[in-house]
Amino acid sequence: MAETKYIFVTGGVVSSLGKGIISSSIGKLLQARGYNVTIQKFDPYINIDPGTLNPYEHGECYVTVDGMETDLDLGHYERFTDIKTTKANSLTTGRIYKAVIDKERRGDYLGKTIQVVPHITDEIKRNVKLLGKKYNYDFVITEIGGTIGDIESAPYMEAIRQLKWELGKKAVCVHLTYVPYLKAAGEVKTKPTQHSVKELQSVGIQPDILVLRTEMHLGDSIRKKVAAFCNVDFDCVIQSEDMPSIYEVPVGMQDQGLDTAILRKFGEPVGEKPGLGPWRKFLERRNNAKEEVHIGLVGKYDLQDAYKSIRESLYQAGTYNDRKTVLTFINSEKINNENVGEMLAGQDGIVICPGFGQRGIEGKIIAAKYTRTHDIPTFGICLGMQMMVIEFARNVLGYADANSREMDEKTPHNVIDIMEEQKNITNMGGTMRLGAYECVLKQGSRVMDIYGQTLIQERHRHRYEFNNDYQHEYERCGMQCVGKNPESDLVEIVEIPGLKWYIGTQFHPEYQSTVLHPHPLFVDFVKHSIENQEK
Repeated sequence: MAETKYIFVTGGVVSSLGKGIISSSIGKLLQARGYNVTIQKFDPYINIDPGTLNPYEHGECYVTVDGMETDLDLGHYERFTDIKTTKANSLTTGRIYKAVIDKERRGDYLGKTIQVVPHITDEIKRNVKLLGKKYNYDFVITEIGGTIGDIESAPYMEAIRQLKWELGKKAVCVHLTYVPYLKAAGEVKTKPTQHSVKELQSVGIQPDILVLRTEMHLGDSIRKKVAAFCNVDFDCVIQSEDMPSIYEVPVGMQDQGLDTAILRKFGEPVGEKPGLGPWRKFLERRNNAKEEVHIGLVGKYDLQDAYKSIRESLYQAGTYNDRKTVLTFINSEKINNENVGEMLAGQDGIVICPGFGQRGIEGKIIAAKYTRTHDIPTFGICLGMQMMVIEFARNVLGYADANSREMDEKTPHNVIDIMEEQKNITNMGGTMRLGAYECVLKQGSRVMDIYGQTLIQERHRHRYEFNNDYQHEYERCGMQCVGKNPESDLVEIVEIPGLKWYIGTQFHPEYQSTVLHPHPLFVDFVKHSIENQEK
């Protein structure tokens, strides 16, 4: 297969239908057939990236290996396919416009009037084809955020229309819509789908494949009706019913022939149906796990998507320990010295979650003290690790006023501080340590046993660091600095070896945990949480 082929995934009727999961499933199924695949996300908002967005707006901010702050759908792409995404896999309207405006300021357009068509649409098209050209992928899957009919997504739709025209048989459009069930009438309704396709046709795009999101099973008669009214082949009308887990979706899509429909549209040989062996084995273990392990997430964002990658990493780790992970969100703003025992009760392990800013940090510190003194397995991630460090300084080293420079500019015991070279940067995004950095693990440490190697690479997203001036005191009193960046000597991991499992990481291991390669730290943490339950 010489030339790159392009698959566009668009959505209609309502948002949150799961375009990211469908895109990831298509990627997984084509990969299983031996194709080299990548997936990219185009978001219609004007922010340059979601890095400055509140998680309540857009869920978690996912970080790629090269340090790009991106949409959480890239997390799904990586978890499903094990591909490593980069900044080229994520684009926003803000970045498109900025690129065009920068070119205009440099005079690249030779005095032409800059317009949405052709200048903005050309920039979108250039970015769609960039990865295919650079890396010769067999398939590039492009997911367009938002819903057809949104004003924001109009330039993207025009770009897709042009690309479908230019690429001919090398481009396919998969459109995801919603088929509601009206309880009072006892019927499913296809009209919203028909309207959505009409809207797509009105901008010059005829979808090749329709994926119908539904809570009820759709009979063949419904699918035939949709096919007839929407000018789509019957075998290209696929239903995506609610599944007990997102990881069931690729198998469901394969059973209905989504991948074969795509290959036929491209004129590619269909060949044998892949077995998806390891994936099915994972699902089997997941479905067979009856006993539960209870993990509490201590954080301030009461929103499932705010800690999406952490949640998925814990679910995966539960499966690989043959347990069903039950997660409980514990709002750190509500934790105080009096109620902490009650709020953490019934949990086999505690994750102290990442975050930015002052709100809810005292509750995290109180939780870290409680789990340390009661020997409950505890995993602190990023800000969570920093709270463990501050708690230890206050209650073990005896510095009652210890804090992070982020929370208290004047603290005399700045055990967490901003590095010298970052102090003069004023741009919010410019002071961050972002993306993959190396870390050397200490011989004989718990983390070295877990990873089984001394040099690891993990992804970061933070501004403040452990203050090395205090390292000696920490180690003397029982908290060991067991992972360091080889170049900057910055502390990446702390652990208390005397406890069952008390580890904090400055990085975000959840960004590297995938369905077929769960992260060793999460797997080991859940294992010890299960052992804790048995005692």
